[in-house]
Amino acid sequence: MRFGKILAGLGLAATVLGTMQASAQAPVAAATGVMGTWVNPRGTVKVQTGACGDKLCGWVVWANAEAQKDAKDSGIDKLIGTELLQDYHPTGNGKWQGRVYVPDMGQTFYSKIEQQGPNSLKISGCILGGWICKSQVWQRG
Repeated sequence: MRFGKILAGLGLAATVLGTMQASAQAPVAAATGVMGTWVNPRGTVKVQTGACGDKLCGWVVWANAEAQKDAKDSGIDKLIGTELLQDYHPTGNGKWQGRVYVPDMGQTFYSKIEQQGPNSLKISGCILGGWICKSQVWQRG
């Protein structure tokens, strides 16, 4: 009888663990619309978005010479591979919140992403807890 309770307990533990793992991965699964490669408005940088744990992040996969020089002048030796979009979690339908790293300023800011359509993202960097923001619309590329 005791052995049966142990097995039942293990089954419950496995179910709970599976549910916890699924819920930890749910935010990333919900990000499928924002997953991909995105180009900034000036066409100088491309960022690849993807999972970083249970969050959404984005790394520079291409940058033109001007963007690389600007980053180097600000102390970033290698712009390609730099994580610009950091630790985003969903806040609503097509909306995300996290941090954005701005290499030419050498600073990280509170940030919001709003998917405006299948091929465009509005990415905002904010100060004062999100009261003052500057936004760019990035295109899928």
